[in-house]
Amino acid sequence: MNIYTQRLDQSTLSAEQQAIIDRQKQVENFLYLDFDTRQRSRFKAETQHQETIGVDLPRTETIKNGSVLADHQGNLIQIMAANQALIEVTSDNGFDLMKGAYHLGNRHVPLMITPKALYFEPDHVLEAMLHQLGLHTQAVQAPFEPETGAYKGEHGGHSHSHSHNRDHSHSHSHSHSHSHSHEHSGNHQHNHSDAHSHNHEHTHD
Repeated sequence: MNIYTQRLDQSTLSAEQQAIIDRQKQVENFLYLDFDTRQRSRFKAETQHQETIGVDLPRTETIKNGSVLADHQGNLIQIMAANQALIEVTSDNGFDLMKGAYHLGNRHVPLMITPKALYFEPDHVLEAMLHQLGLHTQAVQAPFEPETGAYKGEHGGHSHSHSHNRDHSHSHSHSHSHSHSHEHSGNHQHNHSDAHSHNHEHTHD
């Protein structure tokens, strides 16, 4: 079984490598993968010609539609985004569609944006929210290539900073409850009260 360990930049393919990819296109020998699989760095899969291959890539970003992978022997395979179950979001006007994109973005949903529609993986709660905004949704089968700024690659960092914000707010509430515990230790008021008297007054308000 061939193990593909390198991700090649299509713009830097040699003439020989491009010829290999072109031949694969002619005989439709691709590796079709859904979005969840393309986020992983290690997995097994079957090409269109039922050849089992392994993928073991450095952890970087999501494998894009059209990406070319290579193994140590110089074999190449091109990755194509497979059709998968998606929710298509449309609207009678562009402004409402922008609002839908904004609200989905606030929830850090992997989102594919096209000029006339938004696409995300099925989620009944999100569909209900979009209906309340006056948007139309329907189930479709299509390749999924969400915006990288809102998911994986950059999203890896985005998600990380988002969880940092959450930690920050947790530590905020922790210090708040800490000041509460000062309040309860009434006998030690003389030791702490003078320095923190304004905080106590604010807490009582």
